[in-house]
Amino acid sequence: MLPYNKKLRFLANGLRKNMSETEVLLWGKVRKKQILGFQFYRQRPIGPYVVDFYCPKAKLVIEVDGSHHFEEIQEAKDQRREKFLKDKGLKVLRFNTLDIFQNMDGVLDTIFDFLDKEIE
Repeated sequence: MLPYNKKLRFLANGLRKNMSETEVLLWGKVRKKQILGFQFYRQRPIGPYVVDFYCPKAKLVIEVDGSHHFEEIQEAKDQRREKFLKDKGLKVLRFNTLDIFQNMDGVLDTIFDFLDKEIE
């Protein structure tokens, strides 16, 4: 069972209501079990973090990184976050906003390939 921080519930709700344009685009492609029947959740609290998208069956976290994720301080925070998630047995796929805007098919292929391996 993954740790759940009740204090992040309101933050997660706020993030769901104010998703970035790229998060909305990706959500439209992964919601309602559109990829191989896998259920995704958006803005899901896991431990001290709220992840962008989470698929419990595949133990997969998808993160959408805006330009601020390439700043040195944010990169260090992202590394700690990713280590925490991996230590909990989760796989993390990261996509930057440019990938989602310019290469949605490639992004979806990467997600599909990961989930397809989970079925085998």
